[in-house]
Amino acid sequence: MKTNEERLQDILNRLDNLSYIKLEKVPEIDLYMDQVTSFMEEHLRKAKRNPEDKALTKTMINNYAKNNILPPPVKKKYSKEHILMLLFIYYYKNLLSFSDIEQLFRPITEKHFHADSQPSLSHIYQEVFSLEKDQMERLKEDIAAKFKAAAETFPDADEADREYLQLFAFISQLSFDVYLKKQMVEMIIDQLREENQPESKKKR
Repeated sequence: MKTNEERLQDILNRLDNLSYIKLEKVPEIDLYMDQVTSFMEEHLRKAKRNPEDKALTKTMINNYAKNNILPPPVKKKYSKEHILMLLFIYYYKNLLSFSDIEQLFRPITEKHFHADSQPSLSHIYQEVFSLEKDQMERLKEDIAAKFKAAAETFPDADEADREYLQLFAFISQLSFDVYLKKQMVEMIIDQLREENQPESKKKR
């Protein structure tokens, strides 16, 4: 059985292997559905929890279009902008509801989805993910601090039980952090939804 220190090292090693898909890797040519799913599988394989899981399936992509999250393909082909939107969706889909994602993405798809938009979706993608390196370093520092705090809990517990209780405390800190951040994201989206309601609904 691994020690808690070994588990922490596994986490940090995994973070080192995770990265967003660089803009230059995204095809400039339009793709058919099968080509889109193959691209996602190839480039998101390190982010999957289990190797047999699918990063994005045809059903998922069709559902995003039906729920107004992703603009429909043109003649069954998906553009570079479609791929970039799907990458954004990939990072949001386990965190937010379809309704919340649609609300958040609507200004992006309305103003920046077309190839000649300014700023372009490519530029937006590049700007957003340019923050990744600093964010990753801050995340590692925060994880290490949480781990250290958890290692100081349950000092009087039996030695056989202490290791697991400290691990539980560490996981609880990480989970509470995710919970709070999810609450903040949902609060901002609710504000956006309220601000974009028709005037007639706001007065009710």
